Amino acid sequence: MVSSSRRETIVSYNVQPLRTNEEIQDFQFWLRRTSNPERDSFLFLFGINNGLRMSDIIGLKVGDIRGKSKPIIVEHKTGKRKPIFIDNLREEILLYTEGKEENDWLFPSRQQGRHITRDRVYQIYADIAEKLGRDDIGTHTLRKTFGYHYYKKTRDIATLMFIFNHSSQAITKRYIGITEDEIGASLRGFKLGG
Repeated sequence: MVSSSRRETIVSYNVQPLRTNEEIQDFQFWLRRTSNPERDSFLFLFGINNGLRMSDIIGLKVGDIRGKSKPIIVEHKTGKRKPIFIDNLREEILLYTEGKEENDWLFPSRQQGRHITRDRVYQIYADIAEKLGRDDIGTHTLRKTFGYHYYKKTRDIATLMFIFNHSSQAITKRYIGITEDEIGASLRGFKLGG
């Protein structure tokens, strides 16, 4: 049997962003019905609003973000220090972390003293994807959703490339699914011959 993280690796090329507010709201609807709706809903909201990798999100502690407007994290994948901009979530962070200790995991596991795993997040998202009739949702969906909407709002691919630490604008566009959208739009109404 293939583990869920291996399964995601195999199909990760197909993982897509949530492109519309309706898709985001549908996903949130099902997050509010998980076994840990507060944690799962806030994890999703946090992820779609800053573009971090899931491995960097799940390893955060309450003290890493509470009361801070631009905390610095060390990315797991690159080892680089990176500021994260979370002012847009200040109220949600205060509400979610109320009553939690600074050293508590921001996204705790049911297993005492541990944070939720990437595999568990993937399982939650796979269950929701099934309910939504989709096969293109994974842990990268949050990061891609952030990127997709950031680009649609700002058209600033250079800054997004920097945020994602990508080596080219083409990689960033392909990652967030813009290339597919642009190709589809450019071919709309295109027809040769009879």
